[in-house]
Amino acid sequence: MKREELLAQLKDDYLVRALGFNGEVRAFAIRSTKTVYEAQLRHQTTPVVTAALGRTLTIGAMMGTMQKGDTRVTLKVEGDGPIGKIIVDADAKGVVRGYVSRPRVEMDTYVNADGLTKLKVGEAVGRGNISVIKDLGLRDFVGGQSPIQTGEISEDFTYYFAVSEQSPSVVGAGVLVYPEDESVIAAGGLIVQLMPGASEETIAALEKRVGALKPISILVGEEKTPEEMLELVLGDYEHLDTIPVSFECTCDRDKLATAIIALGPDEIQAMIDEDGGAEAVCHFCSEHYHYDVPELEELREKSLERA
Repeated sequence: MKREELLAQLKDDYLVRALGFNGEVRAFAIRSTKTVYEAQLRHQTTPVVTAALGRTLTIGAMMGTMQKGDTRVTLKVEGDGPIGKIIVDADAKGVVRGYVSRPRVEMDTYVNADGLTKLKVGEAVGRGNISVIKDLGLRDFVGGQSPIQTGEISEDFTYYFAVSEQSPSVVGAGVLVYPEDESVIAAGGLIVQLMPGASEETIAALEKRVGALKPISILVGEEKTPEEMLELVLGDYEHLDTIPVSFECTCDRDKLATAIIALGPDEIQAMIDEDGGAEAVCHFCSEHYHYDVPELEELREKSLERA
């Protein structure tokens, strides 16, 4: 079955932004199943890689909607584990994309104390750093960095918010995968943050609710909606807005042609002489773009003009 047909069977993803505890807590909850499954289909990731990339995509989509206007945010998880780097890019409108260096890493699963089959995401990611870079549309970028704590992604971004943005937060993202066919069963997540000046009573009440919360992977497995997850952690809450979420890439033939031009006339001539054409592949979405000899000759001329 084609990718489009598989994805058409799933409900569309969306994210809800809310306030709770009289405005002293803000929260984001997301269903990201379709988004993560599209990433899996595009990159053909194995289950453990799908879980790592999917958690990062889920968190990235929520962090994207924390931005304003045309600001974009890029999440980099750079560990020393076998899957290599995870790169996720998101905007304020719920559009997200991402890839991983090595999508076909195989790792054993294990059963934890709750009887749940777990994927060894922490081992797959390893240790290193995560960084968050915000493109404000200016000449310079702003961002922060923090060391990877567990490699499980959620805990690492909880730590990032605490040390890099001084924002006490709870971050949770879960991805369930069928090992047999590598398809995504469910994915989703939560980010809950204390607002400046939150009272001790609010902090205590929130800690109690968070402590009673089931793991996010169980909540998404139970098909809890974003609204239901928010109610579990906030009780009564103020609904701010609902934002559709989707995997979309900004690549196109012209952008990749520009990348080919940047290689220089000699490299382009080698593509003509040795390969009789060229194929460019986008890292973010794995889309393939073919350029025949006449197109390459035109790109070579443009490259000469820039030299």
